Amino acid sequence: MRATKTNRGARRLAEPERVKVAAGSDGRPNSIEGRRVEAIRDSWIVEDRWWTKAPIRRRYYEAVTVGGSVEVVYREPGGRWLRHR
Repeated sequence: MRATKTNRGARRLAEPERVKVAAGSDGRPNSIEGRRVEAIRDSWIVEDRWWTKAPIRRRYYEAVTVGGSVEVVYREPGGRWLRHR
């Protein structure tokens, strides 16, 4: 049997997706997709491309929702929330 080679092109792994988040006045997520956040396990800031005209600065949250689901979310400028899987 001969192996065949396929060319599917490059794709990004773990592409972020839009998610509905309700945040408190402090900016921390209170609910994600309607599920209440029970705890924020971690929070960190990523700063990248600081040397360009369009630097990136994001605060990520690792949140535990009701039922034990762990979600990693961040807010983009303009208020849109995204989730990493």
